[in-house]
Amino acid sequence: MRHFLNLTDAGADGVAAMLADAMDRKAARAGWPKGRVDADAPLAGHVLAMIFEKNSTRTRVSFDMAIRQLGGTSIVMDAGSMQLGRGESIADTARVLSGYVDAIMIRTDDHAKVEDMARHAGVPVINGLTDASHPCQIMADLQTILEDGKALPGLKVAWLGDGNNVLASLMEAAGLMRFEVVAACPQGFMPPEEDVALGQGHARVVASPQEAVAGADVIVTDTWISMGQAQADTKLAAMMPYQVDEALMAHARPDARFLHCLPAHRGEEVVDAVIDGPQSLIWAEAENRLHAQKAVLRWVFGQIG
Repeated sequence: MRHFLNLTDAGADGVAAMLADAMDRKAARAGWPKGRVDADAPLAGHVLAMIFEKNSTRTRVSFDMAIRQLGGTSIVMDAGSMQLGRGESIADTARVLSGYVDAIMIRTDDHAKVEDMARHAGVPVINGLTDASHPCQIMADLQTILEDGKALPGLKVAWLGDGNNVLASLMEAAGLMRFEVVAACPQGFMPPEEDVALGQGHARVVASPQEAVAGADVIVTDTWISMGQAQADTKLAAMMPYQVDEALMAHARPDARFLHCLPAHRGEEVVDAVIDGPQSLIWAEAENRLHAQKAVLRWVFGQIG
């Protein structure tokens, strides 16, 4: 059985196969209504359970539409309205849901919960986000980069700001797909060494935003203050020198692109002139969550890769 908890679960070949499938299926339905099912309906009859312990817009809607376009259906559950929210264990929840549905996607805080879900489920489990990683987001980011005409091997990606879960998956992708990630993070907010090690020598951390961005092909940032995060004012003050503005973008290659997984706090991690400017690909990136997750769903069911 295939689970998609991190990019390494699929490996370089699996990631490449999913990216190719995502782009092919996206092209095949160009101009179609969003609710129209793909011509081959490869997941007809399949049901995806989606569990949300954290707020969501893109993950919720994109996974819901992904399974629909593949011919299946979904059940959306907020943890607070489930017995999970009243103390039922992840293990028991996994066993119960496995008797009802064909796959489970969970968006939660502690990565151990996703691992526990996969350990006890009798169906594929997909990580929709944890505090440790966000592989579905990075699949969409890689698709967006490829669609812009850039090859992954040898690419330089600059990350600005927090050493968080999205950066961890980006570094993991760098190790698998052989591109470079240079992250500029302030002291106290650098990624742990084990996250940098995921890059297999293709990821490093620097203190200077200008050094990270110099000659970069892609510049990426994320919201600095996560939901419910304590000491927000202190963190924001430390992060402000890492804001992506027009002056910082000027250090990158002239054809560099800007990515942000959203939601954005405009005026904090990025200014309007960049996120709304001609180098920004954020709307294509957001749409590609749908197409990339269709490929992830097909991969966990063994239809590709």
